[in-house]
Amino acid sequence: MPTETSTAVIDALRWRYATKSFDATKKIPASQFERLEDALQLSPSSFGLQPYKFVIVTNQKLKDELLAACWNQAQVVNCSHFVILARDLEINEKSVETYVDLISETRNVPAESLKAYKDMMIGYVKNSTPEKLADWASKQAYIALGNLMTVAATFKIDNCPMEGIVQPEVDRILNLKEKGCSAVVACALGYRAEDDKHAQLKKVRFSKEKLFIHI
Repeated sequence: MPTETSTAVIDALRWRYATKSFDATKKIPASQFERLEDALQLSPSSFGLQPYKFVIVTNQKLKDELLAACWNQAQVVNCSHFVILARDLEINEKSVETYVDLISETRNVPAESLKAYKDMMIGYVKNSTPEKLADWASKQAYIALGNLMTVAATFKIDNCPMEGIVQPEVDRILNLKEKGCSAVVACALGYRAEDDKHAQLKKVRFSKEKLFIHI
């Protein structure tokens, strides 16, 4: 049976939309943004390897500089927090070993007991081309993006996913290569402006009959 919480989540998803105009005077409280960071941290990923970084931009000068690298979309400069979801540039045997050590420490189990899992992950990494690993890591970032937008909506925090970014320019402005990552997608978060006409538009979605195939 649906619970009050699950119903609230669906209502929040009906409420949210890709916000086009943010109120630049309204900022997300630190306590609430910390919950959004929790959502990103807790996002699932393939193998649990979390091959990404989340770059949080609140510095107005940097947001202004990013505008041209984001197709001049005003959300970048007017939002409260601009989040870049970036893939790790180095995904290798050491990445796997670091993760396995964390599992061992967190769950208090011998690292040796995780050998089969470790070998499987190392095999995937070693047998993948750099291009395949980059594509794989990017897909993991999109899973985190979905979590971020859903949780933000439950807090009535507006958001807009943004694929319209010039990745090399975003990397350059934020010095992401020096931080070991590269931009994949972005998300602007904040509060909708009262005159954003898109807030009043009916949500357009295909019917369940068209979208779902039950076998």
